[in-house]
Amino acid sequence: MAAAAAAAVGGQQPSQPELSASGLALDKAATAAHLKAALSRPDNRAGAEELQALLERVLSAERPLAAAAGGEDAAAAGGGGGPGAAEEEALEWCKCLLAGGGGYEEFCAAVRAYDPAALCGLVWTANFVAYRCRTCGISPCMSLCAECFHQGDHTGHDFNMFRSQAGGACDCGDSNVMRESGFCKRHQIKSSSNIPCVPKDLLMMSEFVLPRFIFCLIQYLREGYNEPAADGPSEKDLNKVLQLLEPQISFLEDLTKMGGAMRSVLTQVLTNQQNYKDLTSGLGENACVKKSHEKYLIALKSSGLTYPEDKLVYGVQEPSAGTSSLAVQGFVGATGTLGQVDSSDEDDQDGSQGLGKRKRVKLSSGTKDQSIMDVLKHKSFLEELLFWTIKYEFPQKMVTFLLNMLPDQEYKVAFTKTFVQHYAFIMKTLKKSHESDTMSNRIVHISVQLFSNEELARQVTEECQLLDIMVTVLLYMMESCLIKSELQDEENSLHVVVNCGEALLKNNTYWPLVSDFINILSHQSVAKRFLEDHGLLVTWMNFVSFFQGMNLNKRELNEHVEFESQTYYAAFAAELEACAQPMWGLLSHCKVRETQEYTRNVVRYCLEALQDWFDAINFVDEPAPNQVTFHLPLHRYYAMFLSKAVKCQELDLDSVLPDQEMLMKLMIHPLQIQASLAEIHSNMWVRNGLQIKGQAMTYVQSHFCNSMIDPDIYLLQVCASRLDPDYFISSVFERFKVVDLLTMASQHQNTVLDAEHERSMLEGALTFLVILLSLRLHLGMSDDEILRAEMVAQLCMNDRTHSSLLDLIPENPNPKSGIIPGSYSFESVLSAVADFKAPVFEPGGSMQQGMYTPKAEVWDQEFDPVMVILRTVYRRDVQSAMDRYTAFLKQSGKFPGNPWPPYKKRTSLHPSYKGLMRLLHCKTLHIVLFTLLYKILMDHQNLSEHVLCMVLYLIELGLENSAEEESDEEASVGGPERCHDSWFPGSNLVSNMRHFINYVRVRVPETAPEVKRDSPASTSSDNLGSFQSSRRPKVLQRENSGTAQVFSLVAERRKKFQEIINRSSSEANQVVRPKTSSKWSAPGSAPQLTTAILEIKESILSLLIKLHHKLSGKQNSYYPPWLDDIEILIQPEIPKYSHGDGITAVERILLKAASQSRMNKRIIEEICRKVTPPVPPKKVTAAEKKTLDKEERRQKARERQQKLLAEFASRQKSFMETAMDVDSPENDIPMEITTAEPQVSEAVYDCVICGQSGPSSEDRPTGLVVLLQASSVLGQCRDNVEPKKLPITEEEQIYPWDTCAAVHDVRLSLLQRYFKDSSCLLAVSIGWEGGVYVQTCGHTLHIDCHKSYMESLRNDQVLQGFSVDKGEFTCPLCRQFANSVLPCYPGSNVENNPWQRPSNKSIQDLIKEVEELQGRPGAFPVSISSETNLSKEMESVMKDIKNTTQKKYRDYSKTPGSPDNDFLFMYSVARTNLELELIHRGGNLCSGGASTAGKRSCLRYMASTDLDSMQDFLAPPRQWCFLYID
Repeated sequence: MAAAAAAAVGGQQPSQPELSASGLALDKAATAAHLKAALSRPDNRAGAEELQALLERVLSAERPLAAAAGGEDAAAAGGGGGPGAAEEEALEWCKCLLAGGGGYEEFCAAVRAYDPAALCGLVWTANFVAYRCRTCGISPCMSLCAECFHQGDHTGHDFNMFRSQAGGACDCGDSNVMRESGFCKRHQIKSSSNIPCVPKDLLMMSEFVLPRFIFCLIQYLREGYNEPAADGPSEKDLNKVLQLLEPQISFLEDLTKMGGAMRSVLTQVLTNQQNYKDLTSGLGENACVKKSHEKYLIALKSSGLTYPEDKLVYGVQEPSAGTSSLAVQGFVGATGTLGQVDSSDEDDQDGSQGLGKRKRVKLSSGTKDQSIMDVLKHKSFLEELLFWTIKYEFPQKMVTFLLNMLPDQEYKVAFTKTFVQHYAFIMKTLKKSHESDTMSNRIVHISVQLFSNEELARQVTEECQLLDIMVTVLLYMMESCLIKSELQDEENSLHVVVNCGEALLKNNTYWPLVSDFINILSHQSVAKRFLEDHGLLVTWMNFVSFFQGMNLNKRELNEHVEFESQTYYAAFAAELEACAQPMWGLLSHCKVRETQEYTRNVVRYCLEALQDWFDAINFVDEPAPNQVTFHLPLHRYYAMFLSKAVKCQELDLDSVLPDQEMLMKLMIHPLQIQASLAEIHSNMWVRNGLQIKGQAMTYVQSHFCNSMIDPDIYLLQVCASRLDPDYFISSVFERFKVVDLLTMASQHQNTVLDAEHERSMLEGALTFLVILLSLRLHLGMSDDEILRAEMVAQLCMNDRTHSSLLDLIPENPNPKSGIIPGSYSFESVLSAVADFKAPVFEPGGSMQQGMYTPKAEVWDQEFDPVMVILRTVYRRDVQSAMDRYTAFLKQSGKFPGNPWPPYKKRTSLHPSYKGLMRLLHCKTLHIVLFTLLYKILMDHQNLSEHVLCMVLYLIELGLENSAEEESDEEASVGGPERCHDSWFPGSNLVSNMRHFINYVRVRVPETAPEVKRDSPASTSSDNLGSFQSSRRPKVLQRENSGTAQVFSLVAERRKKFQEIINRSSSEANQVVRPKTSSKWSAPGSAPQLTTAILEIKESILSLLIKLHHKLSGKQNSYYPPWLDDIEILIQPEIPKYSHGDGITAVERILLKAASQSRMNKRIIEEICRKVTPPVPPKKVTAAEKKTLDKEERRQKARERQQKLLAEFASRQKSFMETAMDVDSPENDIPMEITTAEPQVSEAVYDCVICGQSGPSSEDRPTGLVVLLQASSVLGQCRDNVEPKKLPITEEEQIYPWDTCAAVHDVRLSLLQRYFKDSSCLLAVSIGWEGGVYVQTCGHTLHIDCHKSYMESLRNDQVLQGFSVDKGEFTCPLCRQFANSVLPCYPGSNVENNPWQRPSNKSIQDLIKEVEELQGRPGAFPVSISSETNLSKEMESVMKDIKNTTQKKYRDYSKTPGSPDNDFLFMYSVARTNLELELIHRGGNLCSGGASTAGKRSCLRYMASTDLDSMQDFLAPPRQWCFLYID
């Protein structure tokens, strides 16, 4: 019967003419039953031979190949049953054989009854809804299917429902991934003990049939894959093969769903090496098998993993056929050889040309098991099946089948080892894939199930060297996109970095491999092995160094960048995922004292990698100018492991710190980033486009700050605590480019910074110092304190919803950190600091979300402006926090005026960082503070209230952190005068505050008032109250004065650095390296400067007292409070948190200074007595004093408010226009209200497209965005003021005989009847009907930028509501409709020309001036050459104005095209707009300023346009009047 069945299947038709389907099925069932009976006998050799003969016919390799060849051939081969008929027939045979002659469904049910599996293992694909319970999960990747979740008890747990992105599998029942308490009812019971043993004959046929079936599937995969000649198999061919394979794979998938018994059989089949060897050897007589094996070998050799013989290193022999090797005893971590590993990477070899000089990197062991790295020596069906799964780029059906087998523990171990064996091959295939996103998801779908189990990950790490393979593969992957670094020394640099423009980084192709690495590092046993392996650490640091200095930004100084690169997205993502997250994973295992050695290992090799990096970029002591990179992962690794060592492991900080020279180098690049942030916010990088602001914002953004700005600030704090404080402070001001500003002179020349940027850069430098000295995130705060501070900062900026607050709080990227959104700590802290405002319905019916708002006690005690500044992405959030703080103080009655940012006493420092406070007690900082206080008191330019606030904050911080006791004896100033040493006697701020500076030698421009030989101001030292007047400091022209103090930040910094370098070099017996040339020049180096000696005679205390007078607006306003109550000094009640303004801050500082030193107290009293005669104080009652203080505060607040209006308006305008959040204010808003007389300066315009500011020039003119419209409104004006009735009958119809348009038409017709046409056109104006009305939003732009903008609009395919071809567009900033650009005439900002100047003269005097101007040729600004760009744009806008109205409204001349007619039209346009402006202003040009609607006037710009357009007609004087516009 079996022979007959085999003959029938082989294509021989039965003798009967017809055979029903049921009859054929009976034959299959009978054959299967016969074979099962034969195999059940003790001697089953004959039965086995019969079965093998049948399977060779049923599962012939030729049949599927015929089906793949084409539809017609397949139909013929299948006996006319269609392309899939043969495959379906084969599957039916397999089902019958597995069932042993019985029904297949009954067989399936019988097998399921013996399922011993206690795991769910349900596999799902993308977009499947699943659950994750953080309470029950051991691994962060744990997930549950809906059925298991609902059948388990998760009441009160922290869980979420999510839509799977990459797919996954249910972990219910797996105690290695989740706690048993979270198992569902079905998987809580260990069912294996209750399930009887599987009958021997139930699965006997499966053990014989399945090996042959899987081999047939593998043959199909071999035959279907055709190695391409060049560009890889087309997706169409691969999909066609996979489509034909779908029934076979689905059959295997169905088998896995039968339960643990069938999965156990499949595991034995897939992992049995003998079966694989027997079936795939290819040595038999079957030609099809031989051909199949040859194709398999070809596919192996073309995989790109085998080393050609000439490229092997360390004597590794060429592997035998069918194998490939990654096993090298060591591998060159960054050599050019690696650029040639994969033949597919030949195009990338040029990126590796500079790699050959980098040192070799060896893996952890020199005695690796060669077979482990022999990843392609396939020994089982499972290994080759995974190989073809990778080759076909992880088809979903195959992935599902492989994952469905995971509940079988034996299979899971074997599959994990196989997956690791193919890891390098996966990387190569992923790089080549055109669908890398899909493939990445499916790789992670598999790997997350394998590596989330700590026990399995540990086993594979020990047996298969998983860590070595992963790090090696990641290193190989990144080498294909390396380029030469241009940081520091562009020509001679030996360092290489990843190219962020490569698809590998832009598409995050590396993500699945990095994700696997992060996953296994979350297991303590695996991470411990990594941290103990020195070779692995060296290799990993070399990998991290590929990201050190990537995406370098070079400041554009001339032209705006043509195209803005968006590579920074890839750069930030790469550092966060590939560098920072593995770092957090390692740090999570370094929390106890016993792990000290791990930290020492990381710090050691990190420092070695940093030293190699400094050497590779040829760095000595100065960073290259106008360069910045935000990516310093090696610095951040070093910083975070230092923090962990001190905070958790009780390591001595000094034991893991390098020498002074290395610390100096370490601080340079993080400090450069902080200075560059200030430059970017000062618009110094505006020519680099918006992307540079995007980088600055991303650097501090909540998802990145923990891994970027926080480690950078901490590393700078560590360096500052160990370096010479004078050196550090001078380095800060030098990096921020404000060294030249720190002079006592009223004028200075900054050699490296424009004057417009000085104020913001000085603010940035001082703010950075405040953050550096105030921040305690890594200097002693606990995790809960950090979480509370972060939450308070975010809530103070704005009220937040729960979800937005979760997103804004910086989350430790490592899931095992303990502080995670949704945790108990998060919710408890939130309830402690915020009140919940319930959702409310708005009038429109929509519901406003519930918000959290800070509690009153948070505003009163915890609002920290320093933390707010650190965490703000947008600068407006700082102002928002201050506005909310001000509103709270006013509502609560704590402070009625405009408060300053409150001073908050900081938590104590960890003992290891006490040296940080030395910055507050160094002479250099004291000189800077003294200089800035003096300049503020003298009303020098570029010093804002923010500068004063930061100066006072630093002084108060210094007093809070001063020595316990200081000597009351005044230290003598002895010894030689060395640079700044003669400024102050010591380094303690308390004593230096009382030290008087008498004379200072400065270098000033020759035009400065200090060098004028006029009679000096009063020299009386008693007249201390005269500071309110505009006196100049006394100037002594004495070059030989030995009392003058000299101060040079740069010179002092150089000296300190040279001392340390020489000391380190002499100790190490090394030669001092030559220094790089610096672009900074010491003050006074410019040849046009001259020397002057200023008489100062002030101390910090005297300056503070005078500053109190200045801020209060009253003479002798400061009265020492201890004169009335001495107890204030004995027990000063200075709260830890202080509200108030600048006056309050000064009073607080003076009280602290007096309480810490009796001599300070005495000097303060003396200064006050000199200012005020010693009159006994008047006894004032407490009630009267309270009333007087309240009135004084109100008066001070009003005065300060008026004084600061101009400054706030200017700064707000600059910021808002840059951020493009709101429309810019009007151009005529006064920027300075304190100037006594107009200062002539060239008008500066801000381009809303490129963001650059500058004057309008003839070569590059700037234009005003305008809307030109025809208007006949003026023509409807009537001379008769009597109102007219609405006509309701024909007789009452209104005829326009008395309108303005009709009257002027009659007048022109009458004039043309009796006079010459040219004379008539000079005597009238037109435009009453069809006149051109010019409106503007007030924004300006470069003409060339506007043209590029219009071109981009033309190329934009999006449907627009305007016609670009007609010149219509929307303002790039405010989106108002416009259709032309009015050029701005080059000139001064103040209208000082006679025809522009506002005047209160009588009309007769004005007429006389006009006549005189008309008689003087060249009096008007019409000297522009016709060849300039400006004149061309003038002509262009003239055409736009003419085309706005109809021809009949602009041509009234009897001679068409007459120049007189053009003159009349343009003059009338100005008249029309003046008349309309008059209407807007309520009939009076001299009052109102502007209309209530905020209309912006264009008259000033139109004047120059009209005059220029009429240049040809102004040769003979024209008798026409000029309009004086106020």
